[in-house]
Amino acid sequence: MIEGKTCLITGSTSGIGKEIAIGLAKMKANVILVGRNKAKCQATTEEIWRNASISTNKNRVSYLLADLSSQASIRQLANEFLDSYESLDILVNNAGVFLSRRFTTVDNIEYTFAVNHLAPFLLTNLLFERIKASSPSRIITTSSVAHRGAYINFDNLQFERGRYNGVEAYKQSKLANILFTKELARRSGGSGVTSNCFHPGGVRTNLVQSNPWYYRLIWAIINPFLVSPKKGADTAIYLASSSKVAEISGKYFVNRKPVRPSELADDHDTAARLWKISEELTE
Repeated sequence: MIEGKTCLITGSTSGIGKEIAIGLAKMKANVILVGRNKAKCQATTEEIWRNASISTNKNRVSYLLADLSSQASIRQLANEFLDSYESLDILVNNAGVFLSRRFTTVDNIEYTFAVNHLAPFLLTNLLFERIKASSPSRIITTSSVAHRGAYINFDNLQFERGRYNGVEAYKQSKLANILFTKELARRSGGSGVTSNCFHPGGVRTNLVQSNPWYYRLIWAIINPFLVSPKKGADTAIYLASSSKVAEISGKYFVNRKPVRPSELADDHDTAARLWKISEELTE
């Protein structure tokens, strides 16, 4: 079902994203990686060629460069994609960060909110008409069980006031992923485009590598209890390829099954308000 389909995957040079790319490439999809570092993108592309046993048509795996913390870079990424590819059947918004301290991007936006939520929001909207023209097509966003217990603090959305809490910022961004998915599904109903998100599980990734030593120590201690990136990628690959979810949209998946998220993640008014603010922040 996915053979020959064009798939764009952010955060795809390591961890879950790379395993999603490998899985889809093995199904003979045309996979475009998105990463910041050219050398790493090239190395990952070659690794996927080997893992997916691609020898005759290596053009099925390629890459585009982008820094998803920069809206200008995201716009350039979208333009380069639209100039180079005639269709977009599957968009996987997978890139994400966790930061223990507050940083702002070149656009003066809190970094976690910018990369984890605004980047997929902006990229999806910039590419939506191409995705719609390619329908039936799918948009998949990596969320997390961390959204439970989180809320969208519209009065302090970017944690500008008070003490910064990296865990709360991350949880808020993962809740935003679900609200974005649901509002996108509502807005795109009848277009042939589905929008779903998923929790990959507790996965052994490099999510905390740029944080202080004590975060890395905690990560190292719990590492044996986490699942592999390959296992974490399974639900995303399923959402991208299975005929069983072809008509399903606006859902949150765990282990290939739709699961009810937190009560707030199902709140339409919150989703609509977040969408409006996201539009304003990405104008």
